[in-house]
Amino acid sequence: MNHKESFLQYLQIEKRYSPLTVRSYLNDINQFSDYLAIIGQPGDSGSVTAHDVRSWMVSLLENGISPASVHRKISSLRMFFRYLRKEGISGNDPLEKVVLPKMKKRIPVFVGEEPLEKLLDDYDFGDDLRGVKNRLIIEMLYLTGMRRAELTGLRDQDVDLQEAQVKVTGKRNKQRIIPLLKPFTVKLKEYIELRDNCFPGRGNDWFFIGNKGNKLYDKYVYNVVKGYLAMVTTIEKRSPHVLRHTFATHMLNRGADLNSIKEFLGHANLSATQIYTHNSFEQLKKVYNKAHPRA
Repeated sequence: MNHKESFLQYLQIEKRYSPLTVRSYLNDINQFSDYLAIIGQPGDSGSVTAHDVRSWMVSLLENGISPASVHRKISSLRMFFRYLRKEGISGNDPLEKVVLPKMKKRIPVFVGEEPLEKLLDDYDFGDDLRGVKNRLIIEMLYLTGMRRAELTGLRDQDVDLQEAQVKVTGKRNKQRIIPLLKPFTVKLKEYIELRDNCFPGRGNDWFFIGNKGNKLYDKYVYNVVKGYLAMVTTIEKRSPHVLRHTFATHMLNRGADLNSIKEFLGHANLSATQIYTHNSFEQLKKVYNKAHPRA
């Protein structure tokens, strides 16, 4: 399929998507191109039909690709062909009559309040730089709901201890301000002093640093969260994103309104935040079944 390079530039420059997102779009389009080659379709964007797209969807599902992943791949194709029409490169829209497979409603996985309190209040992480940093990673994710990439992307100037707030750069470089609890800022100050004593001339301004004083990498954060959560919960998924889900669910259960949680999380629209109402409803059902005289 032609014009992929110009499409990728469009995603990077105009849409301001992250390199990871752009790579994901490219992988999806390349997979579709490879499939067209297998079935003997020329692969020119003007000759692609709805039948080709449906056939690819069936092939993906038969090979064990989840409906959610198929939705994402079709979304990539839809964006690509929309770009071609917008630029006047092709008037073809092979996705116009494509019906996507049904998806099961995903319920966000989260950790209960008690296990997290036990971890953060009772466990000794150690008072060296590594221990202090590991604790702050978990606490920062849980207290703010920020994404893993947003945490590793924090710079010193983003963390304002005086005003007790942190500036987060999210998807498409959109920035938001998240308040911090005052006791937490004391821990952050202690970490900064310890970090700067260990690496006095580190030559960068990353807030969280790796073992050599450089930028903290994503895999480190993932391993820290997975390892420590395994000590207090038996849930199968223990990624940093689970702490984001946990933040939103706990806030909602304790009375925060959905619009406020939307702003905390940096969601573009409310529909993305509404997935957490199911967890809140499950909590209400438990209260109802326990408290109602007729239950």
